[in-house]
Amino acid sequence: MKRYWLVMVFALFCSLARAQDAATLPSVIHLASEEWEDYTAADGHGLAWDLLREIFEPAGVTLDIRTVPYTRSVGLVQLQEVDALVGSYRDEADKVLYPHWNFDSDHIYALGLASNPAPTLATLGKYRLAWVRGYRYENYLPNIHRFNQIERRTGILSMLKQGRADFYIDALTEIDEVLKNATDQTQYRSTHLAELPLFLGFADTPDARLLMALYDQRMEVLVKSGKLKPIFERWKQPYPFDAN
Repeated sequence: MKRYWLVMVFALFCSLARAQDAATLPSVIHLASEEWEDYTAADGHGLAWDLLREIFEPAGVTLDIRTVPYTRSVGLVQLQEVDALVGSYRDEADKVLYPHWNFDSDHIYALGLASNPAPTLATLGKYRLAWVRGYRYENYLPNIHRFNQIERRTGILSMLKQGRADFYIDALTEIDEVLKNATDQTQYRSTHLAELPLFLGFADTPDARLLMALYDQRMEVLVKSGKLKPIFERWKQPYPFDAN
C-alpha cells in the first residue's frame, strides 16, 4: 500500500509539473523580420512564415509578425521588445540566443560582370566585395579582406558596371531580384559560394527561452518525420535537411 501511494504521489507531481509548464508557455511568439518576397512577406505569406506556423501553432503558440529592416530586427531582440528575429546566421549578433536547429539555409552567391573570372571561396580575398549592411559575411566566408557595406539593394548593377566593386554578395533570391532590373542579364553572372544555415535569434528573456526550447523540440520531431519537406516543395525551394 505504501508503494502504491508513493506511485500516486509521483504521478500527481509529474502531472502538476506538466500543467505548470503548459501554463507558463507563452501563447504568442512575437517575431521581427525584414520583408523578403515569398519568404517573410508583411501580409504573412511566404516560406518562412509557413515553416514557423508549422513549428509553433500545433503547440498552441501563434505568430505575431513585425516587419522591419534586418538591423532593426536585431535591435528589437537585443532590447527584448520581441521574442525572436527571423533569418539570422548563428552567433551573428551579440545579446541574442541561438537554438540548436536551423529552419532553413541561405544560398549565398556572388554577383559580378560576366567578363570577370568566376570567384571561389579560395579567391574571394583578391576582390573588392560589397553587401548590405548588417549581414557580416566577413565572419562566414573565408579570405575576406576588402569589402564595403551598402545601405540598400538599389544601384548594385551600376556599382558593378562602374567598377566600384568586383562582386556583390547576397542570398540567391535577393540576387535574382537585383538581376530583374538589368536590361541585359547576360552581362552578369552569379556564382554559388556557400550554404549558410538560417536561425531564429531569440531574446534573453524567460518567455523567449521557453519558446526556444519548444522550437528545438518541434524541429527535432518535424525533421525526423519529414513533415517540413512539403512546405519547401510548395515554394519550390531546396530542402535543407536531407543530410539529417
